[in-house]
Amino acid sequence: MKINGTLMNYYIHCPRQCYLHANRLNMENNSEDVKIGKALHEEKYKDDDSSEIAIDNIKLDKLTKDYLTETKKSDADVEASRWQLIYYLYVLKEKGINRKGKLEFIQKNKEKKVMVVELNDEVEVELLNKMNEIQKLIQNQKVPDVVERKHCKKCAYYDYCFI
Repeated sequence: MKINGTLMNYYIHCPRQCYLHANRLNMENNSEDVKIGKALHEEKYKDDDSSEIAIDNIKLDKLTKDYLTETKKSDADVEASRWQLIYYLYVLKEKGINRKGKLEFIQKNKEKKVMVVELNDEVEVELLNKMNEIQKLIQNQKVPDVVERKHCKKCAYYDYCFI
């Protein structure tokens, strides 16, 4: 399977989730949180011509002359979202498009949180290492062990891992 932004996000968030998703076990369709995130995304970008741009096997939330913007429902896992955006910036760079990244977190009853991300040589080396790790992980025959974390209870894969 070719790496995409979702796999990068899942790998940082939980390697087991990354493995299961990459090996065609998709539990997101049953997740209320995923449905809410998609609805918020659709509402935010419904009248925006610079949104939902598909390039190869990725979908960009918004691309302008200065920024690639990725919008998330919450800042529950900033690091996973950041690496997803870094991956998108890398894909754009490979196509000759250089942008800064912007993460926007839309949280109910909170002020919008924005984080700027840049792809530099050091970050790119780390990204390439992570991409290699993901390839090894998803090609493995063994499902990674469950590692219980505080965010597991809200995960779409919770039932698979714990019930």
